[in-house]
Parts: sequence; structure tokens; C-alpha cells
Amino acid sequence: MKDLTIMLFERLGLLLVIAFVLTRTPGFKSLLYREFSWKMSLVHAVVFGIFGIASTVTGIMITEEAEILRAFVVFPVEDDQLIVSLSLVAIVIAGLLGGPIVGLVAGLIAGIHVMFLGGVGWVANGLVNPLTGLLAGMTARFFSNERVISPLKALFIGVFPPILQMQLLLILYTDGEEMVDIVDQIGLPLVLSNSLAIAIFTTMIGVVMKEQENETAMATRQALKIAEEALPFLKKDSTMDVADGLADLLYERLKLAAVSVTNTQEVLAHKGLGDKHHRKGDRIITPLALQAIESKRIQVSSLKSDIPCDDEKCPLEAGIIIPITEAEDVTYLITFYFRKSQHISPVELMMAEGLGQYISNQLNVLATEKLKAHIRDAELRNLQAQINPHFLFNTLQLIASLFREDPKLARHLTLQLASYMRFNLRLVSKSLVELEKECEHVLAYTTIIQERFRDRLQIEFHLPDDVSNIYIPPSTIQPLVENAVQHGLKNVADYAKVEILMEKVEGELKVSIRDNGIGFPKHILPIVSHKPLVGDQSGGTGIYNVNQRLIQLIGESARLHIRNIPSGGSEVRFSIPIPNEHEKGLVMG
Repeated sequence: MKDLTIMLFERLGLLLVIAFVLTRTPGFKSLLYREFSWKMSLVHAVVFGIFGIASTVTGIMITEEAEILRAFVVFPVEDDQLIVSLSLVAIVIAGLLGGPIVGLVAGLIAGIHVMFLGGVGWVANGLVNPLTGLLAGMTARFFSNERVISPLKALFIGVFPPILQMQLLLILYTDGEEMVDIVDQIGLPLVLSNSLAIAIFTTMIGVVMKEQENETAMATRQALKIAEEALPFLKKDSTMDVADGLADLLYERLKLAAVSVTNTQEVLAHKGLGDKHHRKGDRIITPLALQAIESKRIQVSSLKSDIPCDDEKCPLEAGIIIPITEAEDVTYLITFYFRKSQHISPVELMMAEGLGQYISNQLNVLATEKLKAHIRDAELRNLQAQINPHFLFNTLQLIASLFREDPKLARHLTLQLASYMRFNLRLVSKSLVELEKECEHVLAYTTIIQERFRDRLQIEFHLPDDVSNIYIPPSTIQPLVENAVQHGLKNVADYAKVEILMEKVEGELKVSIRDNGIGFPKHILPIVSHKPLVGDQSGGTGIYNVNQRLIQLIGESARLHIRNIPSGGSEVRFSIPIPNEHEKGLVMG
């Protein structure tokens, strides 16, 4: 018994090597995750059946006189020889992983092979394999919530198949005491070796699954990180800039043979091997690329003929084509090129799929944000472009009254009104205007308003010597001045004053609008620039709109700051950056 046990464990080591190789084969993952299909079930049943045959071949023969023969069981054995093998290990694993059908078919394959070899107990040895596979598959249903049965449970389950085999031998062969002696000799070694082998195999499967999960997690993390790093490139308006940025980033991070970024018609960027003949502007002609565009799904090319190239010596022989969608339309194709098809591993496929989803999601989010920004900007510009009918009526009335008293001043005010209206009508076409234009707009307004409130209102305008190449959202200062006049000074009868001060300080243009009026009510002051006020409360929506446009077009640093001046009145101030020479060119462009 001792010698038989040692020999079985020696053969067990060989089987575990085969099992380890089996766990690394393609398609094994679908079995682990129980992705059922008739085709894969048949494939797995055949594989485990062959594994069972290999276990029988590496088995041991024992004679009726209890003599142990060490030779492998390749050919049919003598009538007085019994085959002792670990074939039940493969059949139990097939049933536990694949269910009753896989276990039964694998058992039939291994059982038919044992019957073909013959020898003592060939019927029992043949029957025990399909029975074990079926029972193991049914047992697995009790553990259906577990992807892999724990080694301790597998050790317990592994005890029963050899016991069933011993029972069949005793039931089917009752004509002599030799079988009892044989069963007594092989029973314990078979139970120990089978149960231990099944426990070790399930442990190996657990390790494989953990490796796969770790690889998936790493691929997901890397895809997410790359997608985040790609965000600045995706924000660019030029598709060429987007393609160049993505190609450089992916080539550097993933260490691929080459990366290509195309639109639906031509190559936009290519980085890596083959850049001499994979050029910008080349037309997309590969069937797989066209299929990726049509199906919006990843396509894998494992043959060089699937990615034809004009250069016969092109080193790129395989690739993964990833469609990038925006608003459910394919806008880009990213192709990962490889030297050989063997270089495309499941990790690369998971990475490609994750990147495609993340980048597509980011493009859709950016498109939504841009659309919202355009709508919001258009709404604000339309609001600010609307001319106050009371202001227009009062100004026209003033001009009419001046035509007899002072025609020259009337003409001047008419020109200022025309300038004011022309600027307002052009608001909807631009997001930023030159500061000189904004100042002209403010001067036109202040000229008219001072004439209306002659001897009651004084407006001072302090400008830096040079305000060229400074850009500001249109109609930013004028609404703040108008708010100061209409609300801050509405109860001031004499000596009303508004001061507009602009000064350059440390690379910024600081703008302040001050008045000597009543100031903002204390309950309104904290919220006046953060949300539109109802009705005619100290500025209504004017200050809020200005603040939103400054933040939207320039940034948080341009936010309005509002305070009441202790000596009386209020101050609204903000800052905008003064661009350097390089930034000036970008703004003008």
C-alpha cells in the first residue's frame, strides 16, 4: 500500500503540471465564469475527457497477485491486470466547473477509453467515470454562488469518487476474494490521492482567477488613468491636435509597436513603427476599419492581410481597432499595432475596450458641456444686447429737446447713442472684445447719462495709458455703471458720483466701479452676484449675468467682489489677466 501511495503521488505531480498548462489555455476563463454555450461546453468536455485519458495513461497496473507494474498504460492490458489511475480527478473538476453536461460527456470519453484498455474491472472503471461526472456536476449546483469551490470543500468532495469506484468493483465482481484484497490494497491510496489532487487543482484555479482579476483591475486602472491624461487633448478644437495628442500619449504609455488615430476617412496621426509609409492623409481602406465604423465595436486583426499596407516589408502584422463614438456616431478610430498576433493578450483587449469606453464617455461629456456653455453664453449675450426701452426713450427725448437749444450737443449725443446701440447689436457675435471697444461703449453710455442728469451726476473714468491687446467679455462694465446710477444713486439728489477706475497691477487689470449712494442692503449683499434677484432688487439680473460671464469666459479669478464702502456707497470690482505676447497671439487667433 505504501509503495502504491508513493507512486500515485508521483503520477499526481505529472498530472498537476498538465492541469497547470490547461488553466493557461484560451477559453478556460469562460468556464470559470460559467458563460454557458453549447459549443464551449462541448469543447470543455472534450478537453477534460482528454485530460482524463492522460490520467489513465499515467496510471498504474496491478495484478490479481497484488504485483504493481510501473509502466504507463498505453495499450490494452492483460485480463488479470487492474488499471489504477487518477482519471476521476479530471472528471470531478469537469463536473464542478462545467456542470452535469460537461461532467457527463467528459466521463463518457474517459470511461470509453478505460473500457477499451480492458483488464480486471474494466466495466466498473468505465461506468464510474460518467457517473462521477454527472454527480459532480449536480453537486456543483449546491455551490452555484461560488465561482470556484474552496479547497477544503473540494478535499471533502474528492473522497467520494474513489469510494464509488471501490463499491462498483465489489458489486460487479463477486466471484472471488482477489477483488476484495485488491480493493483493500488500492482503496486508501486512491482516496488520499484523488481528494488531495482535486483540492490542489481547485487551489490552482483560484490562483488563476485571482491573477485574471488583478490583470483586469490593472488594465482598468491604467485605461482610466490614460483617459484622464487624454482629457486636455480631447478639449482641443482641432481634430489634428486631438489625434496627435492621443497618438503620442498612447504610444508612450502602452509601449506598443505603433498607434494610429484616424477619423472615418483618413489617417490623422501615426506614432511608432511604419511611420514612413503610414502617413497623415492616407485613406482608410481596410475592411476591418470600415467594419469597426459600421458596427461601432472593437475589431481584432490577427492576420497581416486584414491590415493591408503598401509597403511589403511593413513590420506591423496585427492590430486592435477601437472605435471612439460621440453622440452615437464614430468620430475617431484608434488602432493599436503589434509586430505579431501573439502579442495581443487578454490584457491588451481589456485595455482597448476600457479606453474606448472611457474616451467615448469623455467626448460625450465634453460635447454636452460645450453645448451648455454655448447656450448659456448665447442667452447672456442676448440679455445684455437688449436695449432698455426706457433708456432709449429718455435719450431720444433728450436729443429732441436739445436740437433747438444746442444742436451741436444733440448731434454729439446722437452719435453716442448710435455707437451704444451698434455695440449692443454686435454683442451676440463675440465672446470677448478689445478693452478699447468696451471703453467706447461705456463712454457712450456715460456721456448720455451725464447729460440727462446734468448738474446732479458726475462720472469719472480713469484709464491706464495703454489698454491694447486686453480682452474682456462685452458689456461687462456698462451694466455695473448702470446699476450704480439706477440703484445706488436713486435716492441721492445732489452730488451723485460714480467712479470707474482701471489700473494695471502685477499682470492683471483691476477694474472698480464705485458710487457714493446708499449701498446694497445687508441681506442682499452676500448673494447679489451668486443668483439673479427677483424684480428690481438692487440690480436684478444685471450683476449676476456679468459675474457668470466673467467666470465662464475668464475663470474664477475674474469673479465679482462687492462691498459697501464705510463712508457711504458701494464698490464692485474684478480682475482680468493681461496676456503675455504668446497668449496675445492665441486670443487674436
